[in-house]
Amino acid sequence: MKESLNQIIGFRLDKLKKLREKGIDPYPAKSSRSAEMAEFLDKFASFKRSKKTVSLTGRLMSKREFGGLAFGVLKDFSGEVQVVFKKDLLKNAYADLELIDVGDILQVSGQAFVTKKGEKSCLVKKMTLLAKSLRPLPEKWHGLTDQETRFRQRYLDILFNDEVKRRFILRHQLVQAIRKFLIGRGFIEVDTPALQPLPGGALATPFKTHYEALDTDVYLRIAPELYLKRLMVGGFEKVFEFARVFRNEGVSTQHLQDFTMLEFYQAYTTHEDLMRMTELMLGQVIKQVLGTTKVKFGTKDINFKTPWPKKTFRELIKKETGLDIDQYPTAQDLTKAIGAKKIKLTFKGKAGRGKLIDELYKETVRPKLVDPVFLVDHPLDLSPLAKKKTDDPTKVQRFQLVIAGMEVVNAFSELNDPIDQKERFMEQARQKKAGDKDAHSMDDDFVKTLEYGMPPTAGWGMGIERLLMLLTNADSAREAVLFPFVKDK
Repeated sequence: MKESLNQIIGFRLDKLKKLREKGIDPYPAKSSRSAEMAEFLDKFASFKRSKKTVSLTGRLMSKREFGGLAFGVLKDFSGEVQVVFKKDLLKNAYADLELIDVGDILQVSGQAFVTKKGEKSCLVKKMTLLAKSLRPLPEKWHGLTDQETRFRQRYLDILFNDEVKRRFILRHQLVQAIRKFLIGRGFIEVDTPALQPLPGGALATPFKTHYEALDTDVYLRIAPELYLKRLMVGGFEKVFEFARVFRNEGVSTQHLQDFTMLEFYQAYTTHEDLMRMTELMLGQVIKQVLGTTKVKFGTKDINFKTPWPKKTFRELIKKETGLDIDQYPTAQDLTKAIGAKKIKLTFKGKAGRGKLIDELYKETVRPKLVDPVFLVDHPLDLSPLAKKKTDDPTKVQRFQLVIAGMEVVNAFSELNDPIDQKERFMEQARQKKAGDKDAHSMDDDFVKTLEYGMPPTAGWGMGIERLLMLLTNADSAREAVLFPFVKDK
């Protein structure tokens, strides 16, 4: 008869009591490790030859007893090693194994030796309990397909799933490689407010909260952009931030309610300069971290080899739909044209011309873009913070890097004309009042900042989770977050 979870926990609590009765602290503060598992295996021949005593620490993942002999597998962050317990070697301490369960965290000291089956192992001379596990590890975790369970108990997901662990090691390596690249080019890392009086810097719906001490409503930032540009006005010329941002929007395979946005700004450059820098940085970082420029994402083979082509909004939409967006100057005109072509957009609600063009692009063009491509010549109404093109004021100096149907990078030559900026904010405010909840609010303080003068500047933003998705063949952005939000049961 299979024991219930409550029974198992009861048995383990009983063992905990017996350990304490024997004078054994089940949760000591002090531990000692002379080698990680990977190092033990890597230098196994040397450890075996020298007969040196090695101390290993980790979680007991399995345990098998055969009379006066027991085998276990001890796992730490670097790997796992078989450990062997012999009654004639441990003597009275061997009886303590009865109080040790799979899941307990141990320290063992012993010597490297090879079993009769040729397995590299550690023959234990001394064992110390470091943490008693009161809950049993799940028996059927391998192959578990319920994402919600995996996300709720991410610690078990990481413990049992090496692919998940590797994904977050890669994330760390990516972030560090990017940070090193930017610092090497003279950029300074900064932190800007996560709580803001007005949300800005992107077209997104914010989370709203209340600041009790000041009795005022504030918003979790949707982007660090407007504060980073304030720094440009203040005299900084190269700044970057790995910013946690929050957007009160629907969750999809590509969208999260909170995620990490890397943004950087450089004075006296244009979006064209940053396009070249993007190729250099991402091409270099991806090759450095992965050792290749080719990755598999779902059924798609993606090649990150540079240079990457440039395509305009207008030419791509026209190619896929037959619509020339330049021929439809208002949202009403464009709506009629979309209807006449019998193109169905899944987007619901009121939207201005820019939002309509963006939705049209997302529905008909973006899914077909696989290898990295720079999308350029965005319509002005879609980019309220970007500088107009000098040869065509209906377009802006902006690019997006699109890979496998996802926007990975967004960058533009920043608008630094305070009068132009104020007019665009006013138009955005009108759209918000008309029902577009993603539109910008009027930000008088930012306009005031620009009135002091901001140098010609280019800005750049990238969601770290989307890049990690692409590089690790994850089917959802939630897989690229250590602890994705899940609804409370």
